[in-house]
Amino acid sequence: MTKSDMFSKEYSFQDLLNIMKLLRSDDGCPWDRVQTHDSLRNATLEETYEVLDAIDNKDMDNLKEELGDILLHVVFHSQIASDNHVFTVDDVIHGICEKLIRRHPHVFQAKEQKTPDEVTIKWDEIKKIEKNHVSYSDDMKKVPKAMPALMRAAKVQKKARDVGFDFQNIDEAMSKVHEELSELQEAINSEDLSHISEEYGDLLFSIVNISRFFQLNPEFSLTNATEKFINRFEGIENLAKQQGLSIRDMTITQLDKLWEQQKELIRNNRKNDCL
Repeated sequence: MTKSDMFSKEYSFQDLLNIMKLLRSDDGCPWDRVQTHDSLRNATLEETYEVLDAIDNKDMDNLKEELGDILLHVVFHSQIASDNHVFTVDDVIHGICEKLIRRHPHVFQAKEQKTPDEVTIKWDEIKKIEKNHVSYSDDMKKVPKAMPALMRAAKVQKKARDVGFDFQNIDEAMSKVHEELSELQEAINSEDLSHISEEYGDLLFSIVNISRFFQLNPEFSLTNATEKFINRFEGIENLAKQQGLSIRDMTITQLDKLWEQQKELIRNNRKNDCL
């Protein structure tokens, strides 16, 4: 096959499997041959985040590319497992097909009209039986520790809510935040670092509770707050440059003044956008 043929061909899933098998073979790539599930772990996670970024940006061309990268990691991990005689990509495909059929009895067995919420409840019921979760705490423990901490906290709290262990209203949830903030201040006063870390974690956990009352995704909220900070920081840097200054050489008082100027510019721009 010529080089032009290689780049003009319409490739299939089987071609991807063949390419990965070749790359992992003795005649393949030295880097690909030495990879393990552990060595690919961070890269697999990064590719997942890049898919989410493409979705957030509504960039369909990039989404197509990033989904390809995710598919590559599925095939890569499957080939590593196959080389170690653990499982194959066919086992992976069989497993997910079987799971989809098993967890959609309203489609593949009795034809029933279900709402999305009813489907979710049924899915969770079937999952608990499959995973042999004999208690609700078992169910919580199975929420992956590798999941982003805010997302994991929200998921665990939702499982507690499902059995009625929850705040009755937002005021109760906010009261808990104030309580945890007070306990964090006490820990800071004690100068006990382990106690400070514990109470800081409790405060973050209690703040996640607030998100559930408004169906907010705490990960998205924090991401948006971080983006807002970056944009405002860029703004004060630009204001400093306009005044012939470098933020590195400015005092915190000067920087705070520029921060307030940037906030005022943003407020004015919002007002003008509404006119």
